[in-house]
Amino acid sequence: MNIISTQNAPQAIGPYSQAIVANGLIYTSGQIGLMPNGEMAGNDISSQTNQVLSNLKAVLEAGGSSMEKVIKTTIFLADMDDFAEVNRIYEKHFGSHKPARSTVAAKTLPRNALVEIECIALVGC
Repeated sequence: MNIISTQNAPQAIGPYSQAIVANGLIYTSGQIGLMPNGEMAGNDISSQTNQVLSNLKAVLEAGGSSMEKVIKTTIFLADMDDFAEVNRIYEKHFGSHKPARSTVAAKTLPRNALVEIECIALVGC
């Protein structure tokens, strides 16, 4: 098992790792719209979703994976009315690759974020 850490994504804001690689898979912690410097990317769903996906990309690459190797994502939304906009941005970042996915409404996310996304991806394939 390898602990993954990169300066290209925000540092964990609690007692957890950005990601763990085990048995050929990388498991990312949920990413919110924080920039690597720890500041929120914006107050709107578009800015935060783009930053979340950039953070995931950075963590995946630090662990020897990529967005194209993502198997499953879980999206947590503070407001399900943002679902369509998140989908639009998500599709831009994943292109024709369509991992399995769940989307869950969450009452409150860390730092009052509007969106959080975690994923599982293949490593080294």
